[in-house]
Amino acid sequence: MKKKKKTLRIALLALFTAIIILQNFIPFLGYIPLGVLNLTIIHVTVIIAALLLGPKDGAIVGGIWGTITFIRAFVWPTSPIAPIVFVNPLISILPRILIGVVAGYAFIWAKKSFHSKIFAASLASVLGSLTNTFLVLGQIYLFYRGQSQVMYGLDTAALMPYLLGLVLTNGIPEALIAAIVSPAVALPLAKRIK
Repeated sequence: MKKKKKTLRIALLALFTAIIILQNFIPFLGYIPLGVLNLTIIHVTVIIAALLLGPKDGAIVGGIWGTITFIRAFVWPTSPIAPIVFVNPLISILPRILIGVVAGYAFIWAKKSFHSKIFAASLASVLGSLTNTFLVLGQIYLFYRGQSQVMYGLDTAALMPYLLGLVLTNGIPEALIAAIVSPAVALPLAKRIK
C-alpha cells in the first residue's frame, strides 16, 4: 500500500510539472497579458497541488514554476519588466515556493478549525494567491524602487501607488480565480484518488 501511495504521489507531481510547463509556454494558458504585467493563472495549479498533496509537494510544484520563471526572464520573458525583476530568484522563485507552503498549511489548519473542506480550500487558495502577489510586488518595491523611473516611467513616490493598483487589478482577481477554481478541481480529484 505504501508503494502505491508513493507511485501516485510521483505520478501527480509529474502531472503537475507537465501542466506548469504547458502553462508557461502556451500563450494565454498560464499568463493573460495586461499591459506591462500579466494576469497569472499558473498559481492555481500550484495551489491545487498543495491542496491535494500537502505543503511540501505544493512547494516543489511552486519551485518548478519559479525556476521556469527565472530561466524565462533570461531567454523568453513574459513581460517587459521580467528581464529586470525576475532575474532575481528572491522574486521569481521564493514566492512561488511559498504559494504551496502557505496554501498547504492553511488548508490543513482551516480544515481542522472550520470543519468545511470547501471553505478551507477556498481560504487556503486565497492565502496562497495573495502570498505570491504580495511577495512579488513587495520585493519589486523593496529591490527596484530606485530604478522605477527606468522600469515603469514612474518616479519613486509613484511606485507604491502603482504597485497597490496592481494588487487591485491583478492580485484580487487572481485570488478570486484561485478561490473558485482550486477547490472545484482539488476536492473532487481528492475523492477520486483516495
